[in-house]
Amino acid sequence: MSQTFANNQQSQSVDPDEIGYFENLANDWWDESGPFAALQAMTPARVRYIKRHADRLLGKSLQGLDVLDIGCGGGLLAEPLARLGAHVTGIDASEGAINAARDHAKRAGLDINYRHDTAENLADTGASFDIIIASEVIEHVNDRIGFLNTMARFGHENKDQSTMVMLTTINRSVAGVALVKYAAEYLLRLAPKGTHDPRKFVKPSELQSEARKVGIDLDDITGIQPRLNGFSLGGMPLMNYAASGLIL
Repeated sequence: MSQTFANNQQSQSVDPDEIGYFENLANDWWDESGPFAALQAMTPARVRYIKRHADRLLGKSLQGLDVLDIGCGGGLLAEPLARLGAHVTGIDASEGAINAARDHAKRAGLDINYRHDTAENLADTGASFDIIIASEVIEHVNDRIGFLNTMARFGHENKDQSTMVMLTTINRSVAGVALVKYAAEYLLRLAPKGTHDPRKFVKPSELQSEARKVGIDLDDITGIQPRLNGFSLGGMPLMNYAASGLIL
């Protein structure tokens, strides 16, 4: 671990307790019956949402776009985006997750730039992207506004070139807390016990307001609904939801 990375362990994007928790699950990312099975099932809906709003906001398909996947884990979202032609950079503070992602991408024959790094460290290099993604991440960070501000730093310096932001997360609603936290973790066992801290769940209006403070206009909020055969997009954002918009 580099000294720079170590010094950033208390950054907005890194909660050491959260990283330690996911580090222990590093070998399970691609287990279809394992602790990330629900996240795997959500991935097709996440990809559909990204494609839809890349077209809406950027007027482009994903082919050839530079995409940053913050908190990429084992690469569940990075891989399908790469297959659609995006140039994907995936970063994660869990070294085990990055190793799992690299190994799986290599076996799949995919060229994805995986980095064991924090968002702050990468932003300090001046890197910019067409799309910045934080999917199922913001409910695990130390400081939401600080993290959103770091996301905004990846925008193109040339304001004639638009930069899209996309997040998925969990609503701090009665349904979100009851179903995503307690039912999913303790009754249905769709996620490992202790995966979520409901105090870090965020209401859509809060997320939009906090993003606006750092220059991100999240102008779309779409619910993500569980179905028997996966997840669908649409409806009220009572539990899981996606948000997208442009860096101003």
